[in-house]
Amino acid sequence: MSAVRLTPIPEAEVEVSAVRAQGAGGQNVNKVSSAIHLRFDIRRSSLPEDHKARLLALPDRRITRDGVLVIKAQSHRTQELNRAEAWGRLQELVDSVAAPPRTRRPTKPTAGSRRRRLEAKTIRAEVKQQRRPVLD
Repeated sequence: MSAVRLTPIPEAEVEVSAVRAQGAGGQNVNKVSSAIHLRFDIRRSSLPEDHKARLLALPDRRITRDGVLVIKAQSHRTQELNRAEAWGRLQELVDSVAAPPRTRRPTKPTAGSRRRRLEAKTIRAEVKQQRRPVLD
C-alpha cells in the first residue's frame, strides 16, 4: 500500500513540544528530552468539515473532550525520529478518515442460497424427528 497523503496538515496548526521519555533507558532518559508531544486541535484546523466530524467521532483515547488530538512518540532515542513518527501517526489518522465510509446497499439472497437454507432446515428437522421417542 502506498503512502498517499490525501489531506496535508499545515505545520502551523500543530503544537509540538519535547518532553522527557518514560520507562527504562538509563541516564539518557533522565537527561534528554527526546520524547515528542504533538497536539492537534481538530475543531480549529483547516480540515474539511466532514473530515473533522469523522475524526471527532472516532473512539480514540488520544482525542480529548475539547477535540484536541494528543500523540506522544517516545520509541526512538532522538527527537528527530520521534517527531517524524508522531507526524506520521497524525497524517495516518487524518488519512484514515479522508474517504467517507461506503454506504451499505441491501441485497436479496440468491435463489440458490434460499434453496440451500431450506434444504438444511429440512435435514435438521429430520434429525430432530428421529431423536423423538418412538410411540407404539
